Amino acid sequence: MVYKFVVLSDEDEAFVREFEFLDSQTLMDFHNIIQEELEFDKSQMASFYLATDNWEKEEEFTLFDMGTGSSTMESAVFEDIIFRKNQKLLYVFDFFNDRALFVEYTGESREVEDREYPVCTNSKGIPPKQVVFGSSSRKLYNNIVVSDDEDDEDESEVDDLFLNSEDEESLPDFDNIENIGEEEE
Repeated sequence: MVYKFVVLSDEDEAFVREFEFLDSQTLMDFHNIIQEELEFDKSQMASFYLATDNWEKEEEFTLFDMGTGSSTMESAVFEDIIFRKNQKLLYVFDFFNDRALFVEYTGESREVEDREYPVCTNSKGIPPKQVVFGSSSRKLYNNIVVSDDEDDEDESEVDDLFLNSEDEESLPDFDNIENIGEEEE
């Protein structure tokens, strides 16, 4: 028996991937084909979750045994974990930003002779980036320019970011605590 799944992203409506697996294959096979198809860095952590109809996380399946009572992807055989049509899974690929792909079981079909499984049967849209900086981090780093020029003539511009000696004179003298009260009055 062949199990069919559709994979979507809430980051781009045009992104769609459809996959087929043998009922004896595992979530590890699913993880590997997602990594390959989307050209993700295989050294990054990821987990599958069984999900409710509202995409709320339930049972977790991890890459390796975490010792927390969760199951591993390798031990999660499709015929043992998929019970109904439209069953939902979440594939969390960016834990720091809680980003996931939405996976839905769409049905079964007969095995096609001479086809190797798993297989991606439909591929549309650009996949999401595997890791992104949060929006505040992005703003912080957008304007940084790194230069490897040794004789940089723009060093004075950097110095302008800090106080010049003439600016120091206009600052109140806070060495003496009595001066603090005088400045406020």
